[in-house]
Amino acid sequence: MANNINLTINGIAVNVEEGQTILEAAKKLNIKIPTLCYHKDLCVAGNCRVCVVEQVGNKKLLPACATPVHEGMEIQTNSLEVRNSRKHIIELLLSEHNADCTRCYKNGNCELQELASEYKITNPDFIDLVPFKEYSYDDLSPSIIKDDSKCIRCQRCVRTCADIQYLSALSVAYKGDEMKISTFGEKPMNEVVCATCGQCVIHCPTGALTEKNYIEEVWDVLADPDMHVVVQTAPAVRVGLGEEFNANSSGRVTGKMVAALKRLGFDSVLDTDFTADLTIMEEGTELLTRLKKAIVDKDKNVKLPLFSSCSPGWIKFIEHTNTSMLDNLSSCKSPQQMFGALAKTYYAKHRGLKPEKIVSVSIMPCTAKKFEANRPEMRDSGYQDVDYVLTTRELAIMIKQAGIEFNDLEEEKFDKLMGESTGAAVIFGATGGVMEAALRTAYELVTGREVPFKNLDITPVRGLEGIKEASVVIEDALPEWDFLNGVELKCAIAHGLDNAHKILERIKTGKANYHFVEFMACPGGCLGGGGQPIPTSPEIRKKRMEAIYAEDGDMPIRKSHENPEVLQLYKEFLGEPLGQVSHKLLHTHYTERERF
Repeated sequence: MANNINLTINGIAVNVEEGQTILEAAKKLNIKIPTLCYHKDLCVAGNCRVCVVEQVGNKKLLPACATPVHEGMEIQTNSLEVRNSRKHIIELLLSEHNADCTRCYKNGNCELQELASEYKITNPDFIDLVPFKEYSYDDLSPSIIKDDSKCIRCQRCVRTCADIQYLSALSVAYKGDEMKISTFGEKPMNEVVCATCGQCVIHCPTGALTEKNYIEEVWDVLADPDMHVVVQTAPAVRVGLGEEFNANSSGRVTGKMVAALKRLGFDSVLDTDFTADLTIMEEGTELLTRLKKAIVDKDKNVKLPLFSSCSPGWIKFIEHTNTSMLDNLSSCKSPQQMFGALAKTYYAKHRGLKPEKIVSVSIMPCTAKKFEANRPEMRDSGYQDVDYVLTTRELAIMIKQAGIEFNDLEEEKFDKLMGESTGAAVIFGATGGVMEAALRTAYELVTGREVPFKNLDITPVRGLEGIKEASVVIEDALPEWDFLNGVELKCAIAHGLDNAHKILERIKTGKANYHFVEFMACPGGCLGGGGQPIPTSPEIRKKRMEAIYAEDGDMPIRKSHENPEVLQLYKEFLGEPLGQVSHKLLHTHYTERERF
């Protein structure tokens, strides 16, 4: 059991656990100490020094984020020396910073801008070095823009990419005044081992890393009377969007989101959750087919475990790092791409529209979806299946630009035809959700009974633990599935690519034996995606997760195979899961990529 430490901060006594930092102790007293390089998700760096404080009896100022407390400490967070030091550090950062704030994409949500405002940096003591610097600007990626003129070298992005995502696509290069954050060989972001997940974006305190936005392109097509613009919305968007408007405490704004999209002028407001249900039908059938080949047919070429394929950041990660395991991936496209292919085929046919006159827009919690939509494989409709991808943040910008008072909107429902969904689809937005949705359907298809968990809530796969494992024993299977009797279906879940790497290593070394593994690139799954509102933290992700499961619990239908619109789709258009039409429109292949 940890010992407690007594200290004073600004003359106020506080008792905290041993091992905590001055920053943490100050938070307990509701004393704000400014930070830039510090982030709850990341290891401590202590390199920006904005958080310095004074310890009575110590000649040097201490970084509050990196200094553990000890008994009897007397800390001053607001002494003259501390204020002057912080102000000079902020001034030094601004001297090398392109401070054209009004034209910056992060204007109003920039931590450096906030500090400059708080400390009233109006007459800086240092000359402006920006005109003398040769900063690089990289906008070649379809997902992420990197602007070195706005980088403060806090290294949050470096730690994010190394510690959370394992890839180290970004690293520190050079020394002294030439020090910068760069990629391998200073190549553009679209040429390196980048998952395009956007975790660097949501951890960046300034505008040095942002999503590549397509707001103006979407406004243009909405204004074109000759184009029919459909929009799909991912499950995690509805539990994140409200944060941009300080909406209700439950976190769920589904009805208001739909109403806002209709006011923006979209011709049809539909739901990615519809194709999440469809994904379960296709991926669940694929899993059962592989199990039959392995157990009954003794096919040694069948690849198990089956890996989920919903997360494009995870897909790009394995294409770079584990090409020998690409055949383990489900061939199913993500729900976004299934939707895009159906929008220009099934939807077009039903609505009597020419596919070339349909513009397919998706609202996603994810920057990697922008990359995914631009993959050359994603054109099975005969056209680019998804034309534009907007993040949750971009949608919020459009709503504000349109003058819509979001919190005052009356709730509306999704349009019909590809707008119906189930609770199983909603939980795709949380880590473990794809697994839970798949088990709800697969177990019932095999046994004729619901999964043996209260209220269909498969709790072992829920939560924010980085790696989770679960198993279900199949008993009394239906005759056509009797070969599965007694089989313990072993599953694993990983979110964050460092955890994904750990699972892959367990499998490759024979330390783990699974049948199905769900991978999500971002911490918490899609709800913690790189396109979600900023800031992010473990507490924010937990709140979003609670909202996801609350939405699931309130849905009238909670199993994907009971979605009436999905059943209609198979009856009228697809035929059957893994059938010929499904294979053409809903399935894909993957690409080996270089690792640098």
